Amino acid sequence: MPQPDLEVVIVSHGAQELLRRCLRSLEMNPPSVPMVVTVVDSGSTDGTPDMVEDEFPEVNLVRESNIGFSAANNLVLRRSESPFILLLNPDTEVRADALDAAIARLGTDPGIGMVGLRLITPDGELDHAAKRSFPTPLSALAHFTGIGRIEGTGSSLSQYRATDLGEFEPGTVDAVNGAFMMVRREALDQTGNLDEGYWLYMEDLDWCRRFWLAGWKVFYEPAGTVLHVKGGSSGKRRALRQEVAFHRGMGRFYRRFDAPGNPVALNFAVYAGIVAKLVVSLLVTRIRQGFP
Repeated sequence: MPQPDLEVVIVSHGAQELLRRCLRSLEMNPPSVPMVVTVVDSGSTDGTPDMVEDEFPEVNLVRESNIGFSAANNLVLRRSESPFILLLNPDTEVRADALDAAIARLGTDPGIGMVGLRLITPDGELDHAAKRSFPTPLSALAHFTGIGRIEGTGSSLSQYRATDLGEFEPGTVDAVNGAFMMVRREALDQTGNLDEGYWLYMEDLDWCRRFWLAGWKVFYEPAGTVLHVKGGSSGKRRALRQEVAFHRGMGRFYRRFDAPGNPVALNFAVYAGIVAKLVVSLLVTRIRQGFP
């Protein structure tokens, strides 16, 4: 059988209703090119894989244990031969012409290896993670303390949110969000699959960094819109394993790309800051849940 022009890969874990809406949106807003959808169910216990089989028989279903976001996506990336591959989160809904907008942007420049679209939250606001710059120690500190998210904050503090590019302004960015990442086959072959050293979180930022290092552009295209229920598939408040994975991913990303060129004292400060942030996050979560 000939390969479709676009393969959509959705990794889902315990997000049955969100996944149902996501798959319905793909049915209602298909691209103008042949498409196949593959769902990798990563250890769901809520009946998600049975729902996919019963309600979406045309979707390819892979049943797996909870092996992590990168590893689950790589199951498909390793064997797909489609010219375009889209990694799509189950807590998204594509709007009309969104997929064609991403494909069209890839067609305008053979040097573009990855495209992300305009992501909006359920209240219609921009999900600022749709376009990002690679974090510096200062911008990361500003972002997580909230200072970098204040309107009018200087570029050195708000840099992580790529504020130099407007919401409706197309252009290259350091990184797009893992909720929607459409990649070109040639770029994938040269850059490689997702790093399975990340169990969850930060693997999208890592992938974008490696695309740039391999000579491929990452592009933000606002002509297409995707609804993103942030935290819908992983939970509004991260569980212990997710919290640890998030901070471990921060450390792995910094150690891989930035630490080698920085002074030892700065590296120590960054790692200490990541540990301190993890401790604070765990304490806040515990307080919200209520101590026994």
